[in-house]
Formats: sequence, structure tokens, C-alpha cells
Amino acid sequence: MQSTSKMRSDRRKISFLGSARSGTTHNAYMRLTSLALLPLSLAFVVMVLQLANRDYNGVRAYLGHPLPAILMLLFVGAGIFHMQLGMRTIIEDYVHGRHAKEWALTANGFFSAVLAVVCAYALIRIGLS
Repeated sequence: MQSTSKMRSDRRKISFLGSARSGTTHNAYMRLTSLALLPLSLAFVVMVLQLANRDYNGVRAYLGHPLPAILMLLFVGAGIFHMQLGMRTIIEDYVHGRHAKEWALTANGFFSAVLAVVCAYALIRIGLS
């Protein structure tokens, strides 16, 4: 008597092993952050050019205003989130061991969160001092 696995069609053998149903959301977030980073990157370049000839106190005074501080926080936040999504894609595609992939994804998320908190703290501290 044949086992049930030999009687199953090729399509039936791979059912439910494909998409994790998160690819569309991931792609949408990548496009959204890319779109958000276009004007934010231009604003960042303009701010850096304006701050190039200022001393530390001048930079603190400039980032003490709400608009530059908010634009800088948005740029850092969107950039770090975009980086985390891109690294997640690379890890999912090129790290093959199950445990190595889980550790790499965890480290990626942890690193991104720590980087975001450190950057936000630095910007808030500079802006409020």
C-alpha cells in the first residue's frame, strides 16, 4: 500500500509552505519610507549646508527651533526604519540556518531600536539644551 505522501500531487506537497503573507506589507513600508525619505533627505542636506559654518552653540540654537528638530527626527526615524526593513530582507534571503536567521533578525531589530533611541535622545538633548 502506498503512503499518503506519495499519493499527493506536487502542488499539494508545497501548500502552505510559500508566502508568509507579509510580503505586501513589507513592500508597502519600503515604498512608503523611500517616498518619505526623498523630501526628508533634501531637507537634511539643506540643514547640514546651513550648519556647516556654525559653531556648536549655533547648531544647538538652530536645532532648538521646532521645525528643524522635527524634520531631523523624522529623517532619522524613517531612515532607521528603512534600514531595518532592508536588512531584514537581506537576512531572510541570504542567511540559511534557522537559528542563525532568528538571531540575525532579532539582532537587527534590537540594533535598529537602540540606534533610534540613541539618535532621538541626542537630538532632543541638543535641541532642549
